[in-house]
Amino acid sequence: MMLALRVKAPSLLTRFQVPIQLVLYALLFMVADRLVTLLHLPLPANIVGMVMLLLLIVFRVLPISWIKAGSRWLLAEMLLFFVPAVVAVVNYAQLLMVEGWKIFLVIGVSTTLTLGATALIVDWVYKLELRLAEKKSAALAQRGERD
Repeated sequence: MMLALRVKAPSLLTRFQVPIQLVLYALLFMVADRLVTLLHLPLPANIVGMVMLLLLIVFRVLPISWIKAGSRWLLAEMLLFFVPAVVAVVNYAQLLMVEGWKIFLVIGVSTTLTLGATALIVDWVYKLELRLAEKKSAALAQRGERD
């Protein structure tokens, strides 16, 4: 319905933006998997792939606009990716009855630590941005006084 209301149809590139970006993610993972295998790295390939993606973004090899739509789609559909894992847990009901409290304790502690670390980093970056903005405004004010 929304397509019919548009003045012009979206371009072919716009239509295939998310699938193309998902293929890019898959290619990055395959390269990372190869690197982990060849270099005998003690890290999982998905972590190496995320670091590679971060480096490509930081060094401006890969613009964020090239991966934004695909990442938004993946985040929106994240629950779909967890359903098989939750269903698999049902197969291990006996393990959960015996060791379940330990598993949930580890999940709880790791979630709390992750949230705490994220909060501290966000607070630190926010304060850093405030200091940088103050320095910039002071420099602009000082430059305005000279002129």
